[in-house]
Amino acid sequence: MKILLLGSQGQLGATLAEVFAATHDVTTRSRTQLDVTDQGEVWTCATTEKPDVIVNGAAFNDVDGAESKPRETLAVNAFAVQNLATVATEIRATLIHFSSDFVFDGETASPYVEVDEPNPQGVYATSKLLGEWFAAETPMHYVMRVESLFGGRFSDSEWVVRRGSSLDRLADDIMSGRAVRAFVDRVVSPSYVEDVANATLRLLEVQPTFGIYHCVGSGHATWFAIVKELGEQLGLSPVIGPLTLEDINLVARRPKYCALSNKKLADIGIGMPTWEDAVARYAKNLLLKNS
Repeated sequence: MKILLLGSQGQLGATLAEVFAATHDVTTRSRTQLDVTDQGEVWTCATTEKPDVIVNGAAFNDVDGAESKPRETLAVNAFAVQNLATVATEIRATLIHFSSDFVFDGETASPYVEVDEPNPQGVYATSKLLGEWFAAETPMHYVMRVESLFGGRFSDSEWVVRRGSSLDRLADDIMSGRAVRAFVDRVVSPSYVEDVANATLRLLEVQPTFGIYHCVGSGHATWFAIVKELGEQLGLSPVIGPLTLEDINLVARRPKYCALSNKKLADIGIGMPTWEDAVARYAKNLLLKNS
């Protein structure tokens, strides 16, 4: 299978590239190699390579920054996806696009399923929902909703990708002996990039019904509980201060309860490990890196 992977140097993209390359013919394009917002560049690349699958790992992920940069955010997260959907239809390729839990408002008490009604709160969240709608304009499409991504590939004791996610930064603080603060009122289903990449590969192999799938770690917890578990897996006793959304003045609103159910994925034979198992493997990699 020939795969064109865009955004190949991002946190998820770098791992997707390595996982896919083990069994498939993968062509990668990083942000500096291809501007996904440039329709001409996208069309030239896709029509030249003629892949069976286009995987979009490119995204504008600065949730707060999006509020002051709506045009840039929409260009990357929404209209670029529309271009990809159009070219995917033209060359008869399957499109895989990654979305977010932020499409929901968080006003619930049980994990969201794929058919729940979205209600985005903010520019970033709205751009991700628009991206989903545009991805669906091509018949052969998979939208993978992920959340709270963490981890990345290691190479020669160094990160291949920039460690910029929330849990990655918290891990750095814990291992440096710094006190950390974590939300006690935000419930999430963390997504380990290794697991997301492997599940995406399995999706291509299984080829289930096209549509939306939640691709997150099984289970859910507050950020406070997740950071506590990380500290224990690292064999450390970090000072963790409780934090609520009301304690800080965030520019963009965050959904409080945004756990996602991955049952739809499990029902087609793609089971996701628990978030605890993922954090344990992540901590093991961190300890090996620093040994």
